[in-house]
Amino acid sequence: MSRFLYSVLLYLAIPAVLIKLVLRARKSPAYGYRWGERFGFIKKLANDKPVIWIHSVSVGETIASAPMVKALMNRYPDHCFVITTMTPTGSERVKSIYGDRVFHVYCPYDLPDAQSRFLNRIHPKMALIMETELWPNTIAACNARDIPVVIVNARLSEKSARGYAKLGSLTRKMMENIHLVACQNENDGERFKQLGLPAKHLAITGSVKFDLSVDDEINKSAALLKSSWESGLGHKAKILIAASTHDGEDKPILEAFRQVHKKRSDTLLLLVPRHPERFNSVFELSESEGFSTIRHSQATEASPDTQVIIGDTMGELMKLYATSDIAFVGGSLIENGGHNMLEPAALGIPVLSGPSVYNFTDISQQLEAAGGMKTIQDADQLAEIASSLLTDDTARKKMGSHAQAFVEGNRGALQKLLKLVTETVDRLD
Repeated sequence: MSRFLYSVLLYLAIPAVLIKLVLRARKSPAYGYRWGERFGFIKKLANDKPVIWIHSVSVGETIASAPMVKALMNRYPDHCFVITTMTPTGSERVKSIYGDRVFHVYCPYDLPDAQSRFLNRIHPKMALIMETELWPNTIAACNARDIPVVIVNARLSEKSARGYAKLGSLTRKMMENIHLVACQNENDGERFKQLGLPAKHLAITGSVKFDLSVDDEINKSAALLKSSWESGLGHKAKILIAASTHDGEDKPILEAFRQVHKKRSDTLLLLVPRHPERFNSVFELSESEGFSTIRHSQATEASPDTQVIIGDTMGELMKLYATSDIAFVGGSLIENGGHNMLEPAALGIPVLSGPSVYNFTDISQQLEAAGGMKTIQDADQLAEIASSLLTDDTARKKMGSHAQAFVEGNRGALQKLLKLVTETVDRLD
């Protein structure tokens, strides 16, 4: 496919895109605002500082990129940092992490005129794109302006690689225009090369997600939160967290919890939907299934009959993980590819996951081989393994220790990545 035909098809799709935004805004009103940014209509930067542009599509990528961004901000205090996302939840996370220290807008769609407007207003000296956001017009526009594009913490699943391969010459040309791909592992690196990335433009750095930091404040605030829940319950509680769940997962998770609760009535389920527009519907589902349910945002203390707490706040997932004894990581019981299982693992919490983990194939396989994770196929298996671990303190703590040791043993990607990025920035200065 030529880039011209690709662009024509994108322009023809604009009405459908706008309709989708309207429909999403019904559930999540934030999608109804700031449409101009999605087409490159942003204000010009009010300073003449050199600009580094970082794109992180949503919450997970924003969190993963934060240590790198903060390190770059410390190293280059005279630079301006522009951070873009595609989702309102990612936008909120950028604001909560950086405040007004960065310039934040939505990333424009991959339309030639939108990208041209955007780049003409921020004039970046380089672009750092997180993970798998590969857009032909964006990369071509950067290349035309001699803006090096670096794909950081890059990953490319077999499924994604097959999709890009179908675009033929469009993908090959895009790969030729990428300055550097800093890849998580050799397998993903091979897929990039098969799509046309020159070998000299590939570096294997590991995943920066191993370099997430867990400060003492998280554990302290989690301990206080759990204590307040237990005060309301009137007893010590074992907490099973099901985090980052998607539509289609909550009902089987609640069914599994029903079985667990019959065996261990001291168990509390902490159910955390991935997207805020689902907070209300998941709360209503839990109540309709007969569980005594409260919202974390509205009550810090439980009551003696509380069984389920809906995690309906943003930016607190690590704290909620830290209150828990076992973590099920969602997006994996449906065909969604899973979410970051290293967050609970870093806290020393045993990890359970469904079978769909194509976004974390190598990490999930290695974590399971290290003894820190178990894969479950359905609600019955989730109930069986969770009940067993909640009953056997020794096995649960051993599994949690294996998970934490796996994370600790794989740190270091951040320093490799920073070396590559700073070398590029320094050459441009």
